[in-house]
Amino acid sequence: MICFNGRSWLMYLRLSLILCTFLVPSFGEFVKFHHQPKADGSLSFLVIGDWGRRGFYNQSEVATQMGKVGEKLDIDFVISTGDNFYDDGLKGVDDPAFEESFKNIYTAKSLQKPWYSVLGNHDYRGDVEAQLSPVLRQIDSRWLCLRSFVLHAEIVEFFFVDTTPFVDLYFTDPKDHVYDWEGINPRGAYLATLLGDLAKALNESTAKWKIVVGHHAIRSTGHHGDTHELVVQLLPILKAYNVDFYMNGHDHSLEHISCRNSSIQFLTSGAGSKAWMTDYKKHYQCDVKYFHLGQGFMSVLLTKYDAKIVFYDVFGKVGHQLTASKSKQQLHSST
Repeated sequence: MICFNGRSWLMYLRLSLILCTFLVPSFGEFVKFHHQPKADGSLSFLVIGDWGRRGFYNQSEVATQMGKVGEKLDIDFVISTGDNFYDDGLKGVDDPAFEESFKNIYTAKSLQKPWYSVLGNHDYRGDVEAQLSPVLRQIDSRWLCLRSFVLHAEIVEFFFVDTTPFVDLYFTDPKDHVYDWEGINPRGAYLATLLGDLAKALNESTAKWKIVVGHHAIRSTGHHGDTHELVVQLLPILKAYNVDFYMNGHDHSLEHISCRNSSIQFLTSGAGSKAWMTDYKKHYQCDVKYFHLGQGFMSVLLTKYDAKIVFYDVFGKVGHQLTASKSKQQLHSST
């Protein structure tokens, strides 16, 4: 386990170049990191996805509001749900897009915390290894992106899952796009190992809260809708091991969906910049508690027994709140 607090984060950066071979393993083996919560045991963080557009399409405006909310909550870190760099990922570790879309955008003092990130489908259209490389952490020490990994923070464990290789369409009909599948093939073995490692990690977890993070939605009422491959292959594992929240991007919206046959709350935060998809799909299997077609982000505050999740728009206005209680095993939501 790799432990992070203020000092150990810097130490990790010095060691990462030496350890990089082990930190980016192939075939889905989950590396586990540790993030120390606050002295009172609580943890707060922001969730943002689909953002990297060099500040355009209101990315900079969203970043400004993130900074304000981050300061108010004294956040511990930021989670990125993928599609970190548009339109086609990074070209290499020296691609100026890393600084132009990340380092120079999220400049607020409160956002100078670790960013735990997964890859999206647009990231797979570039040099995947560049985004995973510890060289980027020499440019900006906040950045940490792996295909799949576990983040342990005492009261909660996060399970970051590489969802892009699950989607059949990227392989059968990629259109004009070229995907970087190095390290994925043979695909069947990669996915089987990933799912097996995830099940094992969830089974061994003793954390009060379990949160799974991926790029693609399992349940969504936005443009892309449900991801069938994840409904079939990933969702049964989440149900079996009592996952509390699934957080994703991909649809350029903010969403909260609750399904009648599961206690998992499905939360989409993919509104970090361009939000141009205007269609809305009715969902017949689940209840749509909240849908916002526009830029924004999400905040999460966790204690041992309670969770509070808030959705903000591009102006920092609260659109929806979800509270969950472990002590009562009840979920409530309000706007």
